[in-house]
Amino acid sequence: MNAPASPAASATESMRAAMAVAAFAMATLGGTRSSEAANHILRVQNYVRALARRLRAHPRFAAALSPAFVDIIAESAPLHDMGTIGVPDRILLKPGRVTAAEFEIIKTHTTLARDVILHAEKTLDCKADMLRTLKELVYSHHEKWDGEGYPQGLAGESIPLAARLFALGDVYDALISDRVYRAGMAHDQAVAVIFQNRASHFDPDMVDAFIEIQDEFNAIAKRYPDTEIDMQRRIDYMANAIAEEATQPGAI
Repeated sequence: MNAPASPAASATESMRAAMAVAAFAMATLGGTRSSEAANHILRVQNYVRALARRLRAHPRFAAALSPAFVDIIAESAPLHDMGTIGVPDRILLKPGRVTAAEFEIIKTHTTLARDVILHAEKTLDCKADMLRTLKELVYSHHEKWDGEGYPQGLAGESIPLAARLFALGDVYDALISDRVYRAGMAHDQAVAVIFQNRASHFDPDMVDAFIEIQDEFNAIAKRYPDTEIDMQRRIDYMANAIAEEATQPGAI
């Protein structure tokens, strides 16, 4: 029979659970502004856990991917795009291709999120493993294995493990998900795209593990599908944002 958890341990777990709920709530609220629905968060969290479980058998990852570390990555995942709050609607919600100048603005969301967390840590004099992982995730999830990502142009294992792990699941979900301006890909097409980007966008060993468990990714996607209500909410938000932008002084 297992001994009951100590009051301190129970309090820590309770606080951690509350923070996870708060992060999910904040990300869901932010999702009404972007093209991501609440179930996107659940899907990516489950992709991360599934991929991490597979990678624990790999000598490159076995020591680092402890259950506690994987929990921190999954719990941090909802806030990965928190910095997009600093990107204007006219750019974030643009249905067509963004310009080079607009893309430079979009790229600032990684640095903005990292800097906000750094400022909060300093102001509140607080350091924690979860915050370190969250900083790595928000700052580096657009880095690419070949060094062609942003904001730092990191390459290979210089990219934090949490960011590499999250990025594969996030891109897979972006590929299969419907957007206001396009339909999502079929699972097999998305798998092909991920494989084509092996050792360019993604850690090659992570891609190999993903290929082995691709059916599990597909099952997760089907377990947490987006709904027509999700899509209508995004369409309504986009329409309202565009209308509001058009009424601003100087609008064309």
